[in-house]
Amino acid sequence: MDVKDSNGNLLAEGDTVTLIKDLKVKGSTVTLKRGTVIKNIRLTSDEEEIEGRTDKVKGLVLKACFVKKA
Repeated sequence: MDVKDSNGNLLAEGDTVTLIKDLKVKGSTVTLKRGTVIKNIRLTSDEEEIEGRTDKVKGLVLKACFVKKA
């Protein structure tokens, strides 16, 4: 399974990614700002989604189209 970021680069387990857009987190009042770094991502069974964690949100699931490889 190939998971690609917004620029078409392949993502792998443990990569570091950066958000390319401000994102509101569902079920929370937190907004993740553009440029937020997410380290040590995990790939899911869906090739459009990745899992990660930030200082503000643990267990975060993101669409791969909103991140770029750092």
